[in-house]
Amino acid sequence: MIWQKEIILPKFSRGIHLITDIITENIESIPSSGLLNIFVKHTSAAIILNENADPSVRKDLDNFTRHLIPDEFEKFTHIFEGKDDMSAHIKSSIFGQSITIPIVNGKLGLGTWQGIQFCEFRINGGNRRVVLTIYS
Repeated sequence: MIWQKEIILPKFSRGIHLITDIITENIESIPSSGLLNIFVKHTSAAIILNENADPSVRKDLDNFTRHLIPDEFEKFTHIFEGKDDMSAHIKSSIFGQSITIPIVNGKLGLGTWQGIQFCEFRINGGNRRVVLTIYS
């Protein structure tokens, strides 16, 4: 059986945000086993699994990627939507738009310190669309 739902995330500031609760609140019924795929429908945002207890991890990831891929890199030519345009696309490509999480005993099979995180790479990204798909 396949269940699918598209959700719209609230507008997030630039950075990496813990969204595990938003995802689980939008799943109507979690089967006893299966897979949850989360897909971000944007080329300037991403979805990852990482440390969920200490928010400094998210801040450090954001700071490090901003350092590695600065907005105003002199060789960027795709800057039509602002100084963060191409840097956001590169970060999105590196991090990725999709993750798959096992469902075990009716719960997301996340590790003790893992959380679902949304990466907003634009200064003003707006509301973002995410597709949740459960395969059971």
